[in-house]
Parts: sequence; structure tokens; C-alpha cells
Amino acid sequence: MTSRERVLAAFAHQRPDRVPAWLGASPEFRELARRFLGLATDEDLSVHLGDDFRRVFARYAGPADRAPDGHFALPGATSRTPFGVERHGYGYGQPLLHPLAGARTIADLEAYSWPDPAWMDVSGIRDEALAWGREFAVLGGDWSPFYHDAIDLVGMQDLLLRMYDNPEFVDVLLRRIVDYYFGVSLRIFDAAADALDIFFIGNDFGTQNGPVVGGALFERFFMPHLRRLIDLGHDFGLEVLLHCCGGFHPLIPMFIEAGLDGLQSLQPDARDMAPAKLKRDFGGRITLMGSIDTHHLLINGTPDLVREKAREVIEVMKPGGGYIVSPSHDYLLPETPVENVLALYETVQKFGWYS
Repeated sequence: MTSRERVLAAFAHQRPDRVPAWLGASPEFRELARRFLGLATDEDLSVHLGDDFRRVFARYAGPADRAPDGHFALPGATSRTPFGVERHGYGYGQPLLHPLAGARTIADLEAYSWPDPAWMDVSGIRDEALAWGREFAVLGGDWSPFYHDAIDLVGMQDLLLRMYDNPEFVDVLLRRIVDYYFGVSLRIFDAAADALDIFFIGNDFGTQNGPVVGGALFERFFMPHLRRLIDLGHDFGLEVLLHCCGGFHPLIPMFIEAGLDGLQSLQPDARDMAPAKLKRDFGGRITLMGSIDTHHLLINGTPDLVREKAREVIEVMKPGGGYIVSPSHDYLLPETPVENVLALYETVQKFGWYS
């Protein structure tokens, strides 16, 4: 099988030749791994590890004062979201201010300077995706972290309180955010959907001990927007894959009912997210991707321990298809020992086969 055929078989809950695998990693980690292995390019690294996925992105082409990586207004800022929130710290950091914290009315929201989907250049995506000759499963579309953006704009405490005190405000806030992401992905898919396989989106709706909000609030405020994005991907014939950290087991039936095709991350140390429980409860209804612990195992383990635990997860999750191996994060950071990550993908190549 090609990598693409292998991945699509897993999404169809069929048995491929082996369990597919994906490496989501930061540029810093990829550089460390390339140096360790003596490889020249990221593509060389992906081939070496047996990564069955490739990923394409739109590129920012909007006004300089809204660029993600420059022309900052606040001292210490290192990045900026599409919604003008400047952030500082490790990786993408944390917001330096919440620009809509003082907003109280729908008019305040409508007056905000919202981004334009046309700021994202989609012109090169199709050629970039087709350059792999349809050998790999291609992830595309905008990441669309609308929940995180709402927190950035108004603050987490205010967002949660306004669900009770001013629900219409939250509705408009989330709609305006998702309008932007929907527009960007629509432009991507209009230009390149025939070269893509999976619409990959991300929102962390879980904590270590359970969902951030209960089921009724989640259904009321967040599911309409998640359904909108799921339907967009399906309108273009794409599988839709959601990255979601933490313990969100109670939300998974809602995701399935909405037609979501796959879940990525699956932190095995979070509440009710053990691989065997996920496989038993949902394995036949949604593709499961992840479950290799980045919180403890890949950071603090040894290569031998990684091989042992990864084999255990693979043996639990692979029966009947519907499983893809990946770390329980979408973005391995450079503190992760390269030797441990290599041990994971060696284990996939040794024990991931179905026959």
C-alpha cells in the first residue's frame, strides 16, 4: 500500500498493511533529529521515520501590522494571532493582553478589526501537495483554534462567565472568529481540495481531569461551530481530523454525532483517555490517532521503555483498523529526546503490521 492508501484505510475502519504513523513536530525538534541522523532535509526525516502524512499551509500575505511574526506593538511580543493578539513566551507563548476584555455589547464586537480571509495566500498549496505524487495522505486547511482565540480576545474567566451572563455576546464572538477560519479554509479547498485528503483542525477542549466545560454548555456554544467546520470539510470530500488535548471522553459522542472522522492527540494519562477504554468505547465509530504519551514517556523514558509501551498501545489499538500511531501531541518540542522518538517509529515498523 502507499502511505495515502494506508491512512485512508484506517479512516474507513479497514485493516491496512500496517498501522499508519504521523510525526507532528516543531521545527526545532526536526532540526535536532536531522542532525542526530545526519539527514539533510525534513523530507529525508519523514521518509526515514516512515511518516505516512505530509502537510501544507497557506501563507500570510496581509498587512504588515497584522503579520504573525513581526511589526509588534507590545514590548516582548514574539508572535501574533490573526485576531491581533500579541503573545510572548515559549512556542506560541501566552497573550500579553486581551483586546476585547472591555467589550460589553454586540456593537463592541462588530466594531473590532477582524481579519480578512483574503490575507492568506493559497495559490501554491495545490502544487505543493501534488509534488508528493499522491503517495502520502495530505493534511490541509486552517488550524482554526476558535476556542483558544476567544480566550485570547476576552480572557478565559470572562469567556466562561459570559456563557451565563451574556450568551449572545459569546455567540457573536465565536461566530466572528469562525467566520474567518471558515473563509480561509474555503479558499484553500476551492484552490486545492482535489490534492488534499484530510482537513486538520485543532482546539484543546479538555483538561487533565475532564472537559473545560460540561456537555450542555459545550453543545450550546461550541458544537455549532465545530459542526460548521466538519460540514465544510465533508462538502469538499475530505476526512476531518480534530486535534484535542486532555480528558474529553464525555464529548466524543457529540463529535461522532456531528460526523467528525478522527481524533488526534489522545493523552493516555488524562481522565478516561486510556487506549483500551477509547478503543472499547469508540474504536468502531471514529478513527483514533495518538495515545503515545508525550507527557511522561517520550520526555522521561528510555528508548527501551518507549519500545515496550508503544508496542502495548499498538497491540491494543490496531485490531480492526481505525488507528494511527502518533505522539499524544501535535507538536513535539526540542526537550523530547530524539532517541525516544526514533524508538517509537522503529516499533511501528516492527510491530505495526497486520499480517
